[in-house]
Amino acid sequence: MIVIDPASAVPPFEQIRAQLARQIQDRTLAVGTRLPTIRRLAADLGLAANTVGRAYRELEEAGLIETRRAAGSFVSAAGENGRAVAHRAAAEYAAIVAGVGIGPDEALRIVQAVLARDTAAAPSAAPSPTR
Repeated sequence: MIVIDPASAVPPFEQIRAQLARQIQDRTLAVGTRLPTIRRLAADLGLAANTVGRAYRELEEAGLIETRRAAGSFVSAAGENGRAVAHRAAAEYAAIVAGVGIGPDEALRIVQAVLARDTAAAPSAAPSPTR
């Protein structure tokens, strides 16, 4: 279920993208699950089809969903690789911060600050784990 908060500073397309990405990552939406059509979801949420379309395009660019001509959009098996990519990036980051003498607590604060900044300030500019 997708819920849009009209009072949020986060644009509706990003709210959709983030909620679907989270449901895919936590496996609430399993690989192969068919998503509602863009028009159907837009109508259900009271949004423009272009808004939902942008969220779907970003999810597709991130490898989380795939669109099959005349069949619709589905959760992609490639989305399963997101966690593996994130683990590799985390291991690389851990090695870098250890190499420059940054402790675990400060390293976590850095990551939290970047995640908060990317989510609040420029949600569509945040890199996806599969890019």
